[in-house]
Amino acid sequence: MALLNFSQPAIDDATIAAMADTMRTGWIASGPRVLEFERALAATFGGRPTRTLTSATGAMELALLACGIGPGDEVITSTQSFFSTMNMIVKVGARPVFVDCDLVTRAIDLDQVAAAITPRTKAIVPTHFPGALGDMDALYALARRHGLRVIEDAALVQGSTWNGQPVGSFGDIATFSFHPNKNMTTIEGGAIVVPDEETARRIEVLRFHGIERLPDDTRDVATASGKYNMSDVSAAIGLAQLAQLPGFLARRQRLADRYFAVFPAIDGAVLPPQGVPGQSWNMFCVLLPYEALGTTRQGFRAALRAQGIATGLSYEPSHLTTLGRNLGWREGQFPHAERIGRETVTLPLHCGMLDADVDRVCAAVAQVLGVPGAPARAH
Repeated sequence: MALLNFSQPAIDDATIAAMADTMRTGWIASGPRVLEFERALAATFGGRPTRTLTSATGAMELALLACGIGPGDEVITSTQSFFSTMNMIVKVGARPVFVDCDLVTRAIDLDQVAAAITPRTKAIVPTHFPGALGDMDALYALARRHGLRVIEDAALVQGSTWNGQPVGSFGDIATFSFHPNKNMTTIEGGAIVVPDEETARRIEVLRFHGIERLPDDTRDVATASGKYNMSDVSAAIGLAQLAQLPGFLARRQRLADRYFAVFPAIDGAVLPPQGVPGQSWNMFCVLLPYEALGTTRQGFRAALRAQGIATGLSYEPSHLTTLGRNLGWREGQFPHAERIGRETVTLPLHCGMLDADVDRVCAAVAQVLGVPGAPARAH
């Protein structure tokens, strides 16, 4: 039986042809395709300035630098996020100040954010998760009251909306990922959406060695930086993928709906939020009470793997990594994120799946855990 991956990209012949056509032009580094891709992306974000990069991690780093964040500064973020958020805050010399998240939506806890603000706080970095956003109006109201920047980690939610507005089309700064396990891909890659052209120009300088052109066309560097520019080959893939994104999102929504319809009823399980308008589905994570079910997470995942079903873990809490502990954080501080870290399992969800694949996953979950294959209850 073929392995059902928990994530994989949807690459069709048109995408492959676009990549090949670009390679035949001889212009394969940053060039006209990157500019075209950036314009197309900006159009999906209400025309806001958008710049592509080699990864969402690079986008987060440059966002922090563009906000002037560095040594001595604090950045409040949810410990429930991929490690790149913590890593980039530390890399620019600032201190990550962790807070907890909602157990179901995984949205950053704004009450804890408000309590964590100090004179050293410079920004809030929320991570958005599939199925539901946090209260964006309340988030930005809090940031405005304290004069703080907001950098939205939107790597998982391209296509999601808040009050009818696409994430990235409003607010301060938003970063997106085009890794192969995201809603669309450029193989590796990311983008940053910023509020004005001045910030966009700053990103352009930072993404290519800090180089600025002088009036006589010679070059200068005032700020040390690295190399984060996207290639035209990746941009060509991105253009083809972006055209297909509405279809990708619709397929992912259908698969998520199917999970809610057929996932077995398990006492103590926590499913993602259901039925929130305008939300995208990059992944489908559930929390399971393994001990009460007579197993462990490792045993559960291994049993599914034996049936040809791959799973993932999204995500371990950042504050309990060695780096987080070395910064002074400890177990017991953020119970929701810690429970997610212990109990989460990411089930297969990608555009290569059929409804029958979801049925197969849910039947295997019921069989492995020894529970009836009854429909899931809404959470």
